[in-house]
Amino acid sequence: MANPLTNKIGVIVDSFNVGVREGLRKAKDVGSEGVQIYAVSGEMDPAHLDQAARRELRGFIADLGLEISALCGDLGGHGFQDAAANPLKVEKSKRILDLAVELGTPIVTTHIGIVPEDEQGAVYAAMQSACEELGQYAKSMNAYFAIETGPEPAAHLKRFLDTLSTNGVSVNFDPANMVMVTGDDPVQGVYTLKDYIVHTHVKDGRRMRAVDPREVYGFLGYEGMSHEQIAAMASGGPDFAELPLGEGDVDFGAYFKALQEIGYGGYLTIEREVGDKPEQDIRKAVEFIKRYR
Repeated sequence: MANPLTNKIGVIVDSFNVGVREGLRKAKDVGSEGVQIYAVSGEMDPAHLDQAARRELRGFIADLGLEISALCGDLGGHGFQDAAANPLKVEKSKRILDLAVELGTPIVTTHIGIVPEDEQGAVYAAMQSACEELGQYAKSMNAYFAIETGPEPAAHLKRFLDTLSTNGVSVNFDPANMVMVTGDDPVQGVYTLKDYIVHTHVKDGRRMRAVDPREVYGFLGYEGMSHEQIAAMASGGPDFAELPLGEGDVDFGAYFKALQEIGYGGYLTIEREVGDKPEQDIRKAVEFIKRYR
């Protein structure tokens, strides 16, 4: 690489599988500078955190010397493909964004469901309507809902984002999802989506054979998406595998270089969804990224 990386390194707290507080301590211990936290259910559900609890949590994170790179507000299921389900999901997403801003981050990452090829159909319209409302809400707070890459090629995702009136809905770039599922080139994807990338995941993987993205990420008429199901598929199933950093098919030298060239200054947040030694894998991942500094 021409220039050393200056991006901060983050870790998804939930990857440690030990609860939020202990996960935060482990994130600090492995050398990360920031954290991403799921905020959909359980102790981080916005409905379960009153103002005092939010202040206390923000103080706890600050006292560890950490920042929050983003919250994860992924509601699973069919994303925003089902118009009838969208009002409740949009409302919940807004409350997660409120929580994010109160905790000091302007970013909530999410999956919205696969953007369909048929741009005139009802599913596309439902997704467009939900994302337009979310984008305007985020923009009013100088914040972002960041769609995770992977379910569709980068060029198709960009066409969808270009139809929205704001960049309040932007992109959480995950190179491994592209490698594992669509076979899209993540390096080219960075350039394609350069105007929208506000957060990234650092993850590696390999695709063994072509797979229908609808079988992975869900689609109306198919099962809904669940992280547990994806993790099971990525644990070495016949289609694709998530692997420790540097062991898969993501060209990190080229990927980091592309992020530098588009001027991305945000977090590189490590995600580890599989494996029985997450702490060990994440520690190695932090060291892997530091080699580029």
